[in-house]
Amino acid sequence: MKETIQSFLKDKFSHFISKEEEIITNLPTFFLKPEGIVPVLSALKTAPGIELNYLNDLTAIDWLGKKTPRFEVCYLLRSGNKSSTRVQFRVALEEDEEVPSIINIFKGANWPEREVYDLFGIRFAGHPRMDRLIMPDNFQGHPLRKDYPLEGFGQDYLVEDLLTIHLKEDMEA
Repeated sequence: MKETIQSFLKDKFSHFISKEEEIITNLPTFFLKPEGIVPVLSALKTAPGIELNYLNDLTAIDWLGKKTPRFEVCYLLRSGNKSSTRVQFRVALEEDEEVPSIINIFKGANWPEREVYDLFGIRFAGHPRMDRLIMPDNFQGHPLRKDYPLEGFGQDYLVEDLLTIHLKEDMEA
């Protein structure tokens, strides 16, 4: 499957491939430019023989001090038709750089994109509701960033406030 996707990307989206880096894993991984994530994932979702039509996971990595650019947003997709087919796409970002939202391709990206914003501070352009999901609205910083202080910023929260943060939030986006 890796060769099929690699060929598909080189034929149709070579201008969106950011680099070719071999990662020693059994999971095929492709690196894309931020502006390529929407057209590539949209095409791969319906491409005959590939059909990566299920967003399995969306997360981020903070490479502070180890790699440049600092962040990578990771998209793990699989084919609902072929359960063994899983593929990862990564988009490298500098601090304060945005990546386009994929919510129009995968509705299930709604909360994972908000979670990545909440915990890493990475914004998704075009997301209909880019605000905190887990942490209190008045929380300072993004706790999964490597430069976040271990003790936090000394904020105090009332238990009642933490329990009712998203109580009235609309569950349908």
